[in-house]
Amino acid sequence: MSNGAAEAIMLELVDESGTTIGTAEKLSAHQAPGQLHRAFSVFLFDESGRLLLQRRALGKYHSPGVWSNTCCGHPYPGESPFAAAARRTYEELGVSPTLLAEAGTVRYNHPDPESGLVEQEFNHLFVGLVRLPLRPDAEEVDDTAFVTAAELAERHASDPFSAWFMTVLDAARPAVKELTGPRGGW
Repeated sequence: MSNGAAEAIMLELVDESGTTIGTAEKLSAHQAPGQLHRAFSVFLFDESGRLLLQRRALGKYHSPGVWSNTCCGHPYPGESPFAAAARRTYEELGVSPTLLAEAGTVRYNHPDPESGLVEQEFNHLFVGLVRLPLRPDAEEVDDTAFVTAAELAERHASDPFSAWFMTVLDAARPAVKELTGPRGGW
């Protein structure tokens, strides 16, 4: 029987090499100084080589209302990062990638000055292709936009982006370039 309380979301804690060493509740893992945990970031492109960005919903407790990569999140303990990336892309954007490929990992520590939370993550990167129509979940996504590399540079200079965005994009760039080809400009 439920008492009305939401069930705690658990994350996998990892060591510097990405080996699982335990679990922690999601919010506590993000409280300063942060606990190193497994995460994923997805970069999906349309047939023209434009990157799908999302603006995080205003109701999110962490980094609300800022632009970020197509999708990001955390695997459940024991869930593969690939499965989690595919699952969350569908849950957040209402679409499954037509192609999704691993693009390496990156480790970072990004404090969020607005919330005081810390992204201390061992992040698995994925690139892929997506076809329309998108059906974003309004509780997760405030807006979406497909952008070229030049449009992203303009937008990044004027709009707020997540603290981790450039770190994960730069780490995924070799795979992005391979996916989109020389004409993509990535």
